Amino acid sequence: MTSHLDQALARIRPDVRAAHAYAVQPSTGVVKLDVMENPYRLSSELQSRLGERLGAVAINRYPAERMAVLAKALAAHAGLPEGCAITLGNGSDELISLLTLAVSQPDAVILSPLPSFVMYGMSAQHQHLRFVGVPLRAEDFELDEAAMLAAIAEHQPALIYLSYPNNPTGNLWDAAVIERIVQAAPGIVVMDEAYQPFASGDSLALMARHPHVLVMRTMSKFGLAGVRIGYLCGAPALVEQVEKLRPPFNVSVLNTEAALFALEHADVYAAQATELRQQRERVFAALQALPGIAPWPSQGNMILARVKDAAATFAALKARGVLIKNISAMHPLLANCLRITIGTPDENTRLLAELQSCLQ
Repeated sequence: MTSHLDQALARIRPDVRAAHAYAVQPSTGVVKLDVMENPYRLSSELQSRLGERLGAVAINRYPAERMAVLAKALAAHAGLPEGCAITLGNGSDELISLLTLAVSQPDAVILSPLPSFVMYGMSAQHQHLRFVGVPLRAEDFELDEAAMLAAIAEHQPALIYLSYPNNPTGNLWDAAVIERIVQAAPGIVVMDEAYQPFASGDSLALMARHPHVLVMRTMSKFGLAGVRIGYLCGAPALVEQVEKLRPPFNVSVLNTEAALFALEHADVYAAQATELRQQRERVFAALQALPGIAPWPSQGNMILARVKDAAATFAALKARGVLIKNISAMHPLLANCLRITIGTPDENTRLLAELQSCLQ
């Protein structure tokens, strides 16, 4: 006899039932270098001041005016051009979902280079939209301009994502190639700048030249991964369409206030970003000197590296108390590749010592 539970499950879409939830590795008691977090916590003094401030928030009320205050503060912090609109998301993930929903029409296509951020394809799948991935160049993970332009001409994508710097490869793509892709795009181009605090360039000038370009950023890499604040900016006519789909109270009053507090202490986070950039170069140089591992230069707070056996190296590091990310199954171009988040100086020292032992 069919149970009520079986009947209920049968109402769930088959592709959802067949899918797997996004996996998050347990990390208690290990050096956590797997998901590109800022490793630094606030000082005791700032923790205390933030606690007092959050304690005074009216949590009995829905978010309202303070979200508008945060949006204005983020626009000022980012140096957005005059006349640029901005909307907030519960992290970039929600903004990606809203953008996908906004273009969700019959035969709509979403396009991105691959490998790149997995949520672009997942969000398209959730909306039953066709996702087209265009492989990067194997030797340097640069955009394959001819392949990208051909895919644009063939599929006429409603939405193109360009992760800048790219996750997981960490590189900034050729600006002239991006310009030509933008010029060829028939729909929206989203420059996903999640790792902008660590990069030497941004896309604001590109957005100013091309009104169909949106720039998406997050406060997660800024240092507030647990607060879940993403923001999308660009031409008001486009941002307004996403704003219509945004749940009215999608960012909590506590998250909003924590983000405002962080922006008021932006110098603290800027110093952390400077330290992480310096540590990135230190780790990259050390990886280059190790036998059995080949790293790629990065403009993010992570480094992609290839080893002989990614699964074995990942497991050996984990057994030694260091957690990184094995991404070798993500895409054929990433065979035997590991992604290493940049940590504190002590964490990086531990990583390099344990990694050397594992590789030997």
